Amino acid sequence: MAEPSKSVYIDEDQGCDDKSEDGSEQKPYRTLLFAHIQHPPDSSDGIQYLTRKRDPGVHQGPGVSEVHQQWVPATTTALKKATKLYEQHKKKQAKGDELALREKQEADKRQHVLQEAKKLNIRQDPQLPKALKIRLNEKDPALIKLRSGQSEQDVDYSQGRGTRVRVTGRVHRFRSQKDVIFLTLQDGYGLLQCVLTGDLTKTYDAMTMTLETSLEIYGEMWEVPPKQHAPDDRELHADYYEVIGKAAGDKEAITTRVAADADPQTLYDNRHLVIRGHHASSVMKVRAALLRAFRQTYEEITPSCLEVTPPCMVQTQVEGGATLFAFDYYGQKAYLTQSSQLYLETCLPSLGNVFCVAPSFRAEKSLTRRHLSEYTHVEAELDFITFDDLLAHLELVMCRVVELSLANPQIAKLILDLNPKFEAPERPFKRMKYAEAIEWLNEHDIKTGEGEAHIFGDDIAEAAERKMTDIINRPIFLTHFPTEIKAFYMRKDPQDPRVTESVDCLMPGVGEIVGGSMRMEDYDELMEAYKRVDIDPTPYYWYTDQRKYGTSPHGGYGLGLERFLAWMCGRFTVRECSLYPRFTDRCTP
Repeated sequence: MAEPSKSVYIDEDQGCDDKSEDGSEQKPYRTLLFAHIQHPPDSSDGIQYLTRKRDPGVHQGPGVSEVHQQWVPATTTALKKATKLYEQHKKKQAKGDELALREKQEADKRQHVLQEAKKLNIRQDPQLPKALKIRLNEKDPALIKLRSGQSEQDVDYSQGRGTRVRVTGRVHRFRSQKDVIFLTLQDGYGLLQCVLTGDLTKTYDAMTMTLETSLEIYGEMWEVPPKQHAPDDRELHADYYEVIGKAAGDKEAITTRVAADADPQTLYDNRHLVIRGHHASSVMKVRAALLRAFRQTYEEITPSCLEVTPPCMVQTQVEGGATLFAFDYYGQKAYLTQSSQLYLETCLPSLGNVFCVAPSFRAEKSLTRRHLSEYTHVEAELDFITFDDLLAHLELVMCRVVELSLANPQIAKLILDLNPKFEAPERPFKRMKYAEAIEWLNEHDIKTGEGEAHIFGDDIAEAAERKMTDIINRPIFLTHFPTEIKAFYMRKDPQDPRVTESVDCLMPGVGEIVGGSMRMEDYDELMEAYKRVDIDPTPYYWYTDQRKYGTSPHGGYGLGLERFLAWMCGRFTVRECSLYPRFTDRCTP
């Protein structure tokens, strides 16, 4: 038997399984398997695998050199085990090499196909009828005729049965089959399925199609074949298209940037891409419909409310100084408005009932799902009213806004797609005084945040308030809050001076969406209120003057549009209801 011509060393204690090692006595490997991989036993050179490890019987201590066993040939059992593992490694490597080769061949083939596709240029046929430019939601039968039935050609204008159109939009989704590509375009107005066939599927642009690519497509309008489905039950059979702007793909594809399971902060960073999605864009469309509905409601109710536009830069507070955003205004201290209420009150004598839709700002470091640092505030002030008048007005406005929104079939569909369980609220809303709510919470063993029973004077926490609302499961007018926990300008209840004529409207799933009250109309009472909360009345001279020049019983409210929207659309957080939400530590993009 021939003597081994090469020795490979394996030190189980100090060896290293790394390609930088060479298996010599000075640079041994750590495992017998790695030694087999680097120096296969089936090579032409005779190989002897020598192993050693620390002698467990020798004590190691300061000044004592390391003692090892002598290098000895690997045992038959160890060699057999290593050989078995090595054979498994070879099979796995062979499969990997085969897969890599196959992938390379497929990639080379695709590159060849793509290079050939670049040579294919499609051209618009000048003999075809002139195309009518339409938006994707155009359905007027006087303009758009849909072709139906069968044809030997995918596009055939010989009988003039289908209108030839030209549409623009971005690829919302697509799927490729053999010799046919189905694209769904969106343009912000609607969706349209487009069918590409023949040479249109063989171009470089078609083969590298990506979501959000913007296109201009020409073709004939068809009814969708029986048992098939497409938006509005119609589709465009393309005869020509052009790429206007190709969207990024691969690692930069939009589905990678804003994956459904992405971290929330990543989605907020990429909000500009998120709003292209169906749910986010649907919420924004419902939001626009609500704004239209509020304005229509204020105009049609009796008496009507006139829209005004108060300033956002102010030098007074409404809801407490702790939540003010302060800034330097030409050397003077100023703030972003918390509410436009005080300005609306000044309009009553000459303009009658008024409302505004404007941003409000709260520097409140709250990360709850119903708080924003900037939100859209729908506010109104009503003159010569009672507290009961205020509640009746609020109920009317909110119900009418819902009614108008659901009367629009497109908006109603969006709302029910987002929130299938939504139902218009029934009138009258439940009336519940603050003191009754304290009793209800204690009867149902709902504790404060500190785990204590509620007592009169507590500012009911959001969690307890929402739990109560969800259990009752209907809109609630929660009224008559204690003076100490409400704003300085709220009028006291003549029957019980401990409380104010105030109201919060609570909706299931969201909680408070409206806060309102009667306002103090007595001059002396208002001056005393300034003193009670330690506010200098000087900057409020213009507000106080309303009590000096023909005061009147009046009241008003503020409604958070994002909360109202979250209630109707069944959104978990109001952040989904703002185009670009601003909240604690978030002011981008």
